[in-house]
Amino acid sequence: MFNSISSKKLSFGTFFCLYITQMVPSSFLMTALQVIMREGQYSLATIGLLNLVRVPWTIKFLWSPFVDRHCVTVRDYKRTIIATELIYAVALLATGLINVRSEIMLVVILAFISMLASATQDIATDALAILSFKKHDHSMLNSMQSMGAFGGAVIGGGVLLILLKSYGWNVVVPCLALFVCMMIIPLMFNPHIKIENEKPRERAKWTDIFSFFGRKEIWRQIGFLLLYYMGIIGILSMMRPYLVDKGYDMKEIGFLTGIVGTAASFVMAWFSGVLIRQIGIYKARIIIAGLIILAPIYFLAMTFADFNKTAFVIGIIYIQACYGLATVVLYTTAMRCVRPGREGTDFTIQIVISHVSGLLVAVLAGTVAHIFDYRGLYIAETVVAIVSLIYVLSAFKKEE
Repeated sequence: MFNSISSKKLSFGTFFCLYITQMVPSSFLMTALQVIMREGQYSLATIGLLNLVRVPWTIKFLWSPFVDRHCVTVRDYKRTIIATELIYAVALLATGLINVRSEIMLVVILAFISMLASATQDIATDALAILSFKKHDHSMLNSMQSMGAFGGAVIGGGVLLILLKSYGWNVVVPCLALFVCMMIIPLMFNPHIKIENEKPRERAKWTDIFSFFGRKEIWRQIGFLLLYYMGIIGILSMMRPYLVDKGYDMKEIGFLTGIVGTAASFVMAWFSGVLIRQIGIYKARIIIAGLIILAPIYFLAMTFADFNKTAFVIGIIYIQACYGLATVVLYTTAMRCVRPGREGTDFTIQIVISHVSGLLVAVLAGTVAHIFDYRGLYIAETVVAIVSLIYVLSAFKKEE
């Protein structure tokens, strides 16, 4: 029994390493390159194009069936993950060895290659995680995934930027490449990761992307993916502009949203996994949907009084905590809607749907805030959050 618990903790730690290694370099590269390009007098339009580097993460579902088709055994998954991580590390190393200010376009190309490798690693990692853990453990597994993402954002988008100022690009980025290599060591030497059924299964095909939507029962899950944290995404996307309007500088905004807020998400991602394990996904989904409603109501209430920094910081912590809670619930439900042999494909499609939904909400939030001011945005988000709770109550049955 003790050995079983220890091996499970080791496996959770292994996947935490794989997930955090995706986020630390990407957060650092995106943030650092934006700063460097602006200092180099690049236009805001050109800097905006830097977001194209993230495209592989948005369209990774296109090649996810090929990962599923190639990977059947644990050894297959390990080879794929290690190979993509090494490509990721080599691209980072090359990025760190060139002059970032004079060869900015080459840096962007290498960053794109690193994102492509990282996105492919994520497909294989998600599929292996689904197959090697029982459903009962999926909530804690998704806590590791979310904590890796939030922790990586704090390190990559905060701590490493400070180190960049002290040690320079050509020191920090090669160290990131070394970090990526180190994070695959636990996977290489972990003998406890096993797939219960490694018998040949029906092999995935590219058309499985379309057949995913052909299942009648999947559409209520798609509605859930679109709605669940729509009631807070718009507020989160407009948090920085709001603080700018209140006179805060970049350093203060980075600390409040990037460190304090993300730390709250990190902690609550762990708590969400524990909660789901204790009370089940049905109750957790309803409770957290209810908590989400309170976030836009809180910010709406603040618009009827003078701005108070302490009250606003409490709001930041609360809404980021809700985001951490909701992310684990969403990932856990997504893992339960995958088909045998198509684990990577089905999970990836669902996560891409939630990310695209979040992107669209963020765009609409800016328009709503511009036309109706922040109060109008908070009212709209309150309505959406209530609709989300009603949907959860009506779409899912307790016995499921």
